[in-house]
Amino acid sequence: PLCLCWALGPAAAATPNILLLLMDDMGWGDLGVFGEPSKETPNLDQMAAEGMLFLDFYTASPLCSPSRAALLTGRLPVRNGFYTTNGHARNAYTPQDIVGGIPDSEILLPELLKKAGYTNKIIGKWHLGHRPQFHPLRHGFDEWLGSPNCHFGPYDGRERPNIPLYRDWEMLGRYYEDFKIDLKTGEANLTQLYLQEALDFISKQQASQQPFFLYWAIDATHAPVYASKQFLGTSQRGLYGDAVREIDDSVGKILKHLQQLGISENTFVFFTSDNGAALISAPKQGGSNGPFLCGKQTTFEGGMREPAIAWWPGHIPAGGVS
Repeated sequence: PLCLCWALGPAAAATPNILLLLMDDMGWGDLGVFGEPSKETPNLDQMAAEGMLFLDFYTASPLCSPSRAALLTGRLPVRNGFYTTNGHARNAYTPQDIVGGIPDSEILLPELLKKAGYTNKIIGKWHLGHRPQFHPLRHGFDEWLGSPNCHFGPYDGRERPNIPLYRDWEMLGRYYEDFKIDLKTGEANLTQLYLQEALDFISKQQASQQPFFLYWAIDATHAPVYASKQFLGTSQRGLYGDAVREIDDSVGKILKHLQQLGISENTFVFFTSDNGAALISAPKQGGSNGPFLCGKQTTFEGGMREPAIAWWPGHIPAGGVS
């Protein structure tokens, strides 16, 4: 992204740590700093106050897979292979029954950073192909805790099994079986699992004095929405709001952890979403695109304009708006 090039300019440290916090189907209007009236995102609002808020930040596609491919390659979907849903190019969206994925010819951000001595980790949803040749550890990442797809299901386990969750190359289990998601209550502990994994990775890299890239791509706000027990019923916005509140709390803990370790001034953090809120899931399972028309799966503003915040103490002046 252009903001990354700007932030990592000549005056910056040679090898700053990089955190890319990518939300799933979160809309432009979901944060208090963007005008959400319940103002239930104090940590993200504080992140914006301490960094720079982007009012006109666009994704490259209003759909999960092509936008993620664009974000990690720096190339538009029409160039990186994730560009259509017709029968000739099924890569625009990669659930478990689609065999395509990110082409070997594409150079991803973690591959470039690896050459510069970074250790790279993805936590959460990959969504750029589930077959072995598309595995994130074949495309620049050193570690992975998460899933190749979203938490769709549950399925019958015979004709279509539930989605797996991996640690690196090892399958740890499957959603709804080993990793519980209660569709009636919305309870799931996945965000807490992903948060602890992020905190542990940051601590480990700080101790080893190794620069790192952490791609924290959680999917709690993608329908079916989930949140852990301590956040259920705490939002004025229902279950979707519960998920947003847990994400906000998690981001706050990640930023505080960086500060406590004394590495916040050497760590560039960028927060955004893969596409706009899914209005097909509203109102209980979908977010808000604020004043903008339509949402996910459309190229109107609601599908393409995303919340975005850059944070880097000592490098990005506080209170900036672009």
